[in-house]
Amino acid sequence: MPTHPSPVATATDQLPQVTHARNPGIALDLDWVAAVQANTPAIERRAATRAGRRSVKKDWQAAWLLKAITLIDLTTLSGDDTEGRVQRLCAKARQPVRADLLEALGMPGITTGAVCVYHEMVPAAVRALEGTSIPVAAVSTGFPAGLSPFRLRIAEIGESLRAGAREIDIVISRRHVLTQNWQALYDETAEMRAACGEAHMKAILATGDLGTLRNVARASLVCMMAGADFIKTSTGKESVNATLPVSLTMIRAIRAYQDRTGIKVGYKPAGGISKARDALVYLSLMKDELGHPWLQPDLFRFGASSLLGDIERQLEHHLTGRYSAGFRHPMG
Repeated sequence: MPTHPSPVATATDQLPQVTHARNPGIALDLDWVAAVQANTPAIERRAATRAGRRSVKKDWQAAWLLKAITLIDLTTLSGDDTEGRVQRLCAKARQPVRADLLEALGMPGITTGAVCVYHEMVPAAVRALEGTSIPVAAVSTGFPAGLSPFRLRIAEIGESLRAGAREIDIVISRRHVLTQNWQALYDETAEMRAACGEAHMKAILATGDLGTLRNVARASLVCMMAGADFIKTSTGKESVNATLPVSLTMIRAIRAYQDRTGIKVGYKPAGGISKARDALVYLSLMKDELGHPWLQPDLFRFGASSLLGDIERQLEHHLTGRYSAGFRHPMG
């Protein structure tokens, strides 16, 4: 009799492992930027239907939640961060779900996609993750406001790289978007990309501050032209962070950029994604809009912390039929 792969194997192991060249950027095309529009009512209607359009249950739900774990940039960005907190977070990244649960699911050994910290905490994170392939991502360039002198923002990137960061999350200057100064946004982002060297650069748009979805679409395109390897919604410090309309706008900008240039750029929603059901909606959105390659950590990440705890809780419920208390799934 033919055998069928388990849902867990299908969702976590058998998706194609994509390898692709980094985004080298292209020359700024102001005509292309000016032509970009965003049909806000249509985008909002499409986003509003997402939760009901795709539904997975039982083993398939567990499989996609395990996939989501591998896409999390496990994050701590608090003013009271300490080396001890970062070490505990890194321990959680190495063992994101209780070992007995992973054994029961047949998926021992999975880890989160990365650990994301302030650049001052990079050395502690690098030490805590020694011996693993989990990269350290550093928020940089005057995070979260991006208003420090530009030379200092560039210097921050260098400090994080020397400390061992392999990914840099930069903050764009929102004022360039609000004043439509696309040349300045392009020049700054390109210089930051050059400063990152071999480290992957994620450009944080802080979409909650940009005013309109058209601004989000145009800023996404300019940052990709300047060489961003990922575009990211938010710092997590704005009053509005990742939303489905913003995500749909940015994802379609990624698709348009790939269609014209052949270059794949990653996407990272961040801020406000704390429930397992939200992760499932975002995964279905990526699959529908961009396809399987964007279900791998080299092209998709969640910027989150509490999301992992809820996923672990849902996985325990899948195995036992009972919901456990939240304190049984601490982050650190």
